[in-house]
Amino acid sequence: MKIGMLARNPELYSHKRLVEAAEERGHQLDIINTLRCYMNIASRRQEIYYNGEKLEGYDAIIPRIGASVTFYGMAVLRQFEMMGVYPVNESVAIGRSRDKLRSMQLLARERHWLASDDLCT
Repeated sequence: MKIGMLARNPELYSHKRLVEAAEERGHQLDIINTLRCYMNIASRRQEIYYNGEKLEGYDAIIPRIGASVTFYGMAVLRQFEMMGVYPVNESVAIGRSRDKLRSMQLLARERHWLASDDLCT
């Protein structure tokens, strides 16, 4: 299986460990710097380029998007999703988790545990 990991720092222990675990299981895991990706959104065929080369053949993508690049990272992840690449975490879920007010609204609606008075204290 060919897996991509959207991450900015390949030297982090957790990233190295994920690569090691994937390779032990016979998979290829490439670390892709999110900020070095650019996309062709004008064509009918969705494309992502990384350092001038087209990214193709990925079966899954692991988003490790830092808070400082959430907006662009989610755009790159959405492009992978549109190309049919399976995301470990979907862009919609990441967006909701980064929007704290929206997260609380969703929890309140689904779990009914958050009283309206709790928001003001």
